[in-house]
Amino acid sequence: MTDQADFALSMHRVAVPDPSINACWSPFSVASALALAREAARGETRAELDALLTDFDPSDALDVPELAVANTLWADDYLKLNPDFSLTSSVRRTAFSDPATVRKLVNTDVAETTRGLIPELLTSPPSPDAAAIIVNALYLKVGWRNPFTAWETADQPFHAPGGDISVPTMKVTEKFRYAHRNGWQTVVLPADSGVEAVILLPDTSLEQPLDPSVFETSNRVNLELSLPKVDVREKFHLKGVLERLGVRRMFARDADFSGLSPDERLFVDEVIHEAVLRLDEEGLEGAAATAITFRTVSFEIPTEPIVVTVDRPFLLAVRHARSGAVYFLAQIARP
Repeated sequence: MTDQADFALSMHRVAVPDPSINACWSPFSVASALALAREAARGETRAELDALLTDFDPSDALDVPELAVANTLWADDYLKLNPDFSLTSSVRRTAFSDPATVRKLVNTDVAETTRGLIPELLTSPPSPDAAAIIVNALYLKVGWRNPFTAWETADQPFHAPGGDISVPTMKVTEKFRYAHRNGWQTVVLPADSGVEAVILLPDTSLEQPLDPSVFETSNRVNLELSLPKVDVREKFHLKGVLERLGVRRMFARDADFSGLSPDERLFVDEVIHEAVLRLDEEGLEGAAATAITFRTVSFEIPTEPIVVTVDRPFLLAVRHARSGAVYFLAQIARP
């Protein structure tokens, strides 16, 4: 668990450097999509992803009935794929020569998995030379094992960075796992199917250091918990974040994705992530999606061939391609 918490906190510090704003993202979705990219990568491209993801294995967290997860590789009809890679995810073929249709197909698929919470992951069509998109989408809805009582929810002050505000705040008195150490209070709210929400409350500000081990160390105590209702949504472009975390080669023109395709021109163009999270008296609901778009260097989309039949007199020039100097010019009237 420490490795996954480490990944989550490390990326969070880079992706959300401003402690005064709301933000939400899914480390599981991002790591799942990157894990698929890692399966496609070779050489230094893979080594950088290995260093970031360490031993991340998404299958460890999939045994939750209320969790829906879809991993899909959308590939251009003309992109040659390695058969081994197609075993690690669902493969959908479509014509990337029609970017608007690609966008519609991806968004529809993501919206279905996320129960409509993320209707438009791709806000614009992929670039004309896009060749493939790895997409992870997930949806989770679980109830609290110790629900809050709705009639106890009331507006309470919240000390926001810009000044105090009044927000709907839930209240419950129950035994919860709790810890208070190194300037942080930790409360664990158990939900159905082994899911839990971990509240990390700093003594001073969100800028103080946080050790990932805080996720694992807590004792059950009787607790009166007041917790604001939560409804937050965020979208990120993660290329810069990943580069700052040491993942750079996959964005370079010499990236090695030979595990995905023998086409040596593939590289990652962008990584888009969107997440939604809601907490109320009954439980939590969340959805997230991550798209990794692959382009090719000067990717050429094959089309139906133009038919040229040389069956009448013609001219034939032999020339130097760079300078245009004509070495020979012939007129052929009777071959």
